[in-house]
Amino acid sequence: MKRIVFFHTPIGADLALLLLRVGTSVMLLTHGWSKITNFSDRLNSFADPIGLGSAVSLQLVIFAEFFCAIFLVLGFMSRIFLVPMIINMAVIAFVVHGSDPFGQQEKALMYLLVFLVLMLTGPGKFSLDGQILKRRRY
Repeated sequence: MKRIVFFHTPIGADLALLLLRVGTSVMLLTHGWSKITNFSDRLNSFADPIGLGSAVSLQLVIFAEFFCAIFLVLGFMSRIFLVPMIINMAVIAFVVHGSDPFGQQEKALMYLLVFLVLMLTGPGKFSLDGQILKRRRY
């Protein structure tokens, strides 16, 4: 029984990173896709939290929530594409919803936490980054 409960192998950690990476990215893709499909409707009414203009802000959010999420699903250059995603979630949590109650900040903070963990751990063995690194060792 102890073996089943306390079983730990490196493959378990890599599978957990795969689930974390793919699961959160796919969920975030839905937010980015809705912004792409309603781009013209949101263009003039989108928030401008950092003073770049609503059009630029919307484009940056779409880049982080859709295109960076696709690269994170694949695990390709993960740490580089995590930077815009982390910035996006930090702005959403602390600037856009900064004065709102915790319930409004919670989703962005959850994504932010996951992205910070992935930044620290890397994408794991089951990613394009992991496969590229494996090939270079030979």
